[in-house]
Amino acid sequence: MQQTGPAKRRRDPKKRIAEIVAATESVIAARGIEGLTHRAVAEEAGVPLGATTYHFATKDDLITAALRAAVDRFAAYLQEWVAQRPRLTVDQLVVLLTDALMPAFGGQRDAQVMEFELYMAALRRPHLRPIADQYIELSFEVLLNYVDPLTARTAAVAMNGLTLHGLAGSHAPTRAEVEGILRRVLTPNPALAELP
Repeated sequence: MQQTGPAKRRRDPKKRIAEIVAATESVIAARGIEGLTHRAVAEEAGVPLGATTYHFATKDDLITAALRAAVDRFAAYLQEWVAQRPRLTVDQLVVLLTDALMPAFGGQRDAQVMEFELYMAALRRPHLRPIADQYIELSFEVLLNYVDPLTARTAAVAMNGLTLHGLAGSHAPTRAEVEGILRRVLTPNPALAELP
């Protein structure tokens, strides 16, 4: 009777791809996009170098997959956020949006920096722009549940700018500053009605 060796374990390609993408995000969080290499991702994922290059031929392929994963996560988060808050007054919306933004300057800062690095990669990689556009579009669509289209667009852009400024600037905005800016964006300015 012929003996056979141990059965070869089959790898789940989807799971392997997800591990590589997660490792890509970890490497970017630790080293920035400049420090992203296939070798660093393979080490982080605990997979052979060939596995990363098999699924993602170039560094740009890794960046694209990581950006797409970040956008998908954001979409899922927003979908749940709206489902839990079907109706809000403007005051409630201001407070809850501030609640959502403030962790970016505290406990979630590293994750936010990584996501903004991916987002900003679209500056020099035009093929990433349609994916990067989804950040604003997703925020816009959520805000349409509560305010008119122009206000929703303005607030989505303002929140993006507030977050970027808070992450890249010398000082993160205070809660009062974020709340004040969002309140001004989401409500009419009474002083404008008095202008000639």
